[in-house]
Amino acid sequence: MVKPPDNHHRVSQERARVTPRPFSLWNQLHTPLCTDSFPVHLSDSGNTPALPAHHSPAFGSILSVKSAPKSVPCDIASDIRFVPLGNARRIWAISAIHADADKLIALHDQLYEEIQPGDRIVYLGNYVGYGSAPRETLDELLTFRRIVLSLPGMVPDDFIYLRGGQDEMWEKLQQLQFATNPKEVLNWMLDNGTSSTLEAYGIKPRSGLMAAIEGVMSLTRWTASVRSAIRQNPGHDIFQCQLRRAAFTPLRGNNPILFVHAGINPGKSLQNQGDALWWGGKNFNIMNQAYAPFKKVIRGFDPNHGGLHINCVTATIDAGCGFGGNLVCAGFDSDGEVIGLIEA
Repeated sequence: MVKPPDNHHRVSQERARVTPRPFSLWNQLHTPLCTDSFPVHLSDSGNTPALPAHHSPAFGSILSVKSAPKSVPCDIASDIRFVPLGNARRIWAISAIHADADKLIALHDQLYEEIQPGDRIVYLGNYVGYGSAPRETLDELLTFRRIVLSLPGMVPDDFIYLRGGQDEMWEKLQQLQFATNPKEVLNWMLDNGTSSTLEAYGIKPRSGLMAAIEGVMSLTRWTASVRSAIRQNPGHDIFQCQLRRAAFTPLRGNNPILFVHAGINPGKSLQNQGDALWWGGKNFNIMNQAYAPFKKVIRGFDPNHGGLHINCVTATIDAGCGFGGNLVCAGFDSDGEVIGLIEA
């Protein structure tokens, strides 16, 4: 267990100095990818989350307004939806945050003392949802990135942000006018984490429900107001365009590791996982065979809230942040062995 350092206030002092211009450097070094943003083609699979029967068709409708181009077999190393981690010295993987900014700040203060050139930091999704401070959470993610990039030897590619189920819903909510049954879809979203996110951005959830009843034009104006509220917070709109689906260590290594948000479908290739990466986590911990070509799959959110769980082929590092538990950062070496654990 990594203990909080005595001089952990140093990063707090640095944080106070940094003006939240989170993506000014990012924009100079990277072209925003929006790799998973389909303004009309909202999903690349027909999969839907496990919902009550009367909700599944509605959610399926928003995820399948029009069929996106189907994935074609390709080298995952060249697929921009996935991030090759290269020959990382160490990989620090951070579990689902669920808009708990205070715990994220406390964890960052500890992690700052451990970071060294050659390390990678992989955030495993669900930055927003359920918690009351999504705006502050995103501000902290972006500010910490700038602080760490000021350290000698650290580069922008050392930070990887994966898409979680909450982040997927948050993006689809902004395109709600394309759903065939938007009121039912929005009701489900509000019951599953997005209500607090809307309120934090100054949007009343009830106004969305009324717009859904009034019709597509009213709903289009409402989703435009949501996007406008997001843009009032520097970098928040660009951040959601930078989220990737998975990250992995070199396939030619001795023990390739795959990092995902919540789950994996063992019967499909990585390119064809679709929504299983966000909604397919129910049976993750009972996997007893490696998901080829990887030797271990590591996830940051357990929908069953079963706590930390590590075996020879999988690892769950979710301790329930946002639901009364701790935020966890696990350090892994190049072979997928845990070398440190930080909790806040």
